[in-house]
Amino acid sequence: MFNLPNLLTLFNLFCGCCAIVSLKNGYYVDAVGWLIASGIADFLDGLLARAMGISGPMGKELDSLADMVSFGVAPGVIFHELLVMSFPDAPVYGLNLYAAPAFILTCFACLRLAKFNLDTRQSDSFMGLNTPAMTIFTIGILLVFHWNTFGIGVHIIQPTILFSLIAILSYLLISEIPMFAFKVKNLGWKGNEIRFSFLALAILQLIFLREAGLCTAIITYILFSVFENMKKA
Repeated sequence: MFNLPNLLTLFNLFCGCCAIVSLKNGYYVDAVGWLIASGIADFLDGLLARAMGISGPMGKELDSLADMVSFGVAPGVIFHELLVMSFPDAPVYGLNLYAAPAFILTCFACLRLAKFNLDTRQSDSFMGLNTPAMTIFTIGILLVFHWNTFGIGVHIIQPTILFSLIAILSYLLISEIPMFAFKVKNLGWKGNEIRFSFLALAILQLIFLREAGLCTAIITYILFSVFENMKKA
């Protein structure tokens, strides 16, 4: 129960909880830091479990439960915070009713994680957008708003834009669109062309587009996956 991979998974959960509290207190940059730590822990726990030969049902279930908080609840809270600012005069009955639809994304993240656990097709690739990628996109939206990147931050909190993003991301989470994973068997170019090409382009986007590059990188990831599937068809 308390092996190193499982402890990393629990650290993922811990960081996700800290991110949520930071978001609700308005410390958005701190929240992003906690979510980055969650993502690193999420990447390392599976890597270590496979390397140590201790992968099992316990670790798989624990991983999904931790991911539900860090990459399911936290993104919902991000959209909720942005929608609250979009509807400052909305009726409040314990919560801002117009902002509550933000947690539709959380519900679809839950469906996504449950589907992933049962879908044997997703051992080496993904069907639909994975929850960490969705969270990266959501972080990008938050930071673009927070720092008003290129002057577009003020437009991010338009209700039409936010509701549209929630709907699109929710659909992508449970879609049947095959998307490549980053599990590599070797570091050679052959067999990893799409991964290395995407990483190079993503780095360039982060350099030139700054926070907005997080959003465009995920869009590029989706487009690369679609293009790769069209080549195979």
